Amino acid sequence: MTINTNDQNSRVGIVMGSKSDLPAMQAAVDILKAHDVPCDVRILSAHRTPMEADEYVSGAASRGIQVLICGAGMAAHLAGAFAGRTLLPVIGVPLNASLGGLDALLATVQMPPGVPVATVSVGKAGAKNAAWLALRIMALSDPQIREALAESVRAMSQAVLDADAGLRD
Repeated sequence: MTINTNDQNSRVGIVMGSKSDLPAMQAAVDILKAHDVPCDVRILSAHRTPMEADEYVSGAASRGIQVLICGAGMAAHLAGAFAGRTLLPVIGVPLNASLGGLDALLATVQMPPGVPVATVSVGKAGAKNAAWLALRIMALSDPQIREALAESVRAMSQAVLDADAGLRD
């Protein structure tokens, strides 16, 4: 699995706490790539590489990043640590490292007032929804992303209608 990182034109930063998170977070990368949205993918830990993580998030906006997606399991403080260091929207993806992901979900969703983290579902489904949410955020100011997103939504709707028609035939 090869991911281009440090793209000069990246608009979304996807950061995960460890390499074992990559299979789930790859789903977010795939959705963004399908919509021609460049992303910067990194492995940084709020606990094991705090200085490097701080350097990354502190400079994200100046590098053109508009949304941060952070995936982490267990203590899952990556999204919260990032939200405390930037004004960019941060989307947290709780990953299933222990307790069925419940510990990561609670750690990601329980943020103090004024330090929001948009939290999605646990695991790969959450990574997908994080990418969809990032697209919706960027679509507010980018007509090209808005149209591509609208087309994707139409295609998903049509797939359901086609499945329904096939069931009734």
